[in-house]
Amino acid sequence: MPQPRMMLVVTGDDFGYCPRRNQGIVDCFQAGGISNVSLLVNASFAKEAADLAKRHNIPIGLHANLSEGIPVCQSLQQASTLTNHCGFFHGKMGFRQALERGQVSMKQVDLELRAQVRHFRELTGHLPYHMDGHQHVHVLPEVREVFAQVLSDLRIPYTRVPVEPGLHSCPWLPAHLQRFYTQVERTHWTPSLCSHAMESGGQMCTWD
Repeated sequence: MPQPRMMLVVTGDDFGYCPRRNQGIVDCFQAGGISNVSLLVNASFAKEAADLAKRHNIPIGLHANLSEGIPVCQSLQQASTLTNHCGFFHGKMGFRQALERGQVSMKQVDLELRAQVRHFRELTGHLPYHMDGHQHVHVLPEVREVFAQVLSDLRIPYTRVPVEPGLHSCPWLPAHLQRFYTQVERTHWTPSLCSHAMESGGQMCTWD
């Protein structure tokens, strides 16, 4: 019996982070090492990255960010549950800790995600071809339901369901990263997010 065909999609994350990373990602695409890119719209070199994607015809999606830098939504830049007293996002683990303590407003998460999609459209001229989460924030409890609703409302067809095959047989991976990725695997399976991925015809699985 013939096996079902699968397409491997390799995504270059953090596009827009800095000029060297931007160029490295472009070089990887041109060498055939990656299939597409995910743009950090709140990063310092997001516009440069968007221009590079246009110039080199690189398929580009949104790397939704709730953990690093400052919000795109102006109303959340002064004071919000998403930021610390300096106006920056809480960080990779800080966001997770605030979420566990019930200190993150899902209404503000929704506002920020939609603001990032709007800014993506301003930078690229179109909606994201896919939308995933920086540091896998999109699969966290509560956030994932909001994320799935944004995907559905805006008809963004693809997301990433982070599954790490062979994770437990990677002795070279530091213990703190083992714990982090194991936690990501435990939290990723949610009906709302996974049903969106399956209904849209696929999913992307990568490390971040």
